[in-house]
Amino acid sequence: MKTEDRPEKNRTEDGVLYIVATPIGNMADISERAVKVLSEVSFVAAEDTRNSGLLLSRLGIKKPLVAYHEHNRASAGPAIVERLRAGESCALVTDAGTPAISDPGEDLVKLCAGSGITVRPVPGCSAAVAALSVSGLPSKRFVFEGFLPASGTERRARLEELAGRRLTSVIYEAPHRLRPTLSELSETCGHDRPAVICRELTKLNEEVLRGTLGEIAAHFAAEEPRGEFVIVLEGGDPPPSGKPAPGIREQVEGYIASGMSEKDAIKQTAKDRGVPKNDIYSVYKLGRPDTSAKPDNNDLS
Repeated sequence: MKTEDRPEKNRTEDGVLYIVATPIGNMADISERAVKVLSEVSFVAAEDTRNSGLLLSRLGIKKPLVAYHEHNRASAGPAIVERLRAGESCALVTDAGTPAISDPGEDLVKLCAGSGITVRPVPGCSAAVAALSVSGLPSKRFVFEGFLPASGTERRARLEELAGRRLTSVIYEAPHRLRPTLSELSETCGHDRPAVICRELTKLNEEVLRGTLGEIAAHFAAEEPRGEFVIVLEGGDPPPSGKPAPGIREQVEGYIASGMSEKDAIKQTAKDRGVPKNDIYSVYKLGRPDTSAKPDNNDLS
């Protein structure tokens, strides 16, 4: 066979959806294959066309962009499928990392697969795997949690599940929610549970913080969380059946044991529970009864 007759390596094909991983911070992490696919597809479906447009511009690529995200996927998904059926090719990208992982791209992949359209991965960066790789925690088996539910019984159930899980867990968290999440994890999983926090991975201000949940919660109680975070939590033994949630005194003392001042520990406990500091102070310092575990108490539950 002559060289010119050989099939092109990594040829971009018509009618295919490519799941293209992009850098999570450092532009040098873009793969050669990702650049090739982005350069050759008919169009790019992006979570945010402004962010992805900037990425393509930096790579010297000009391609039509269509928006595909949480709020338009019901209409945008079928429209993309029709274009693929017509013979066009598409690269799906997210703002950073691998699309369709804790991401609405999952629905587009399912839709394409169910329509008989070929879906191909162009692998690369993933914040979850990057964080796990530097954590030093057991990684032979692990659970990817993504973002925890924002509130309510679903969140509480997930936290209790984490408390009894023996496998390492990987959790995403936004800066404005990091403090309450660390506090709740510390409360449900124990202040001494080993964990690793990765901040701004591959970026200029990259930071990896190791310690116990109590120590890490105390660190961020004193320092404003900035950037995007990945929490890698070591597995633990399931708690004894029927183990009650920590009371107010136990929670305050746990924070103090992790390095907080008494004042900050009271303040953080009040913030965790959504009650005035004076209520926590009354129980912890003045010796008033701690009724937080009683279901009919509306002040300290």
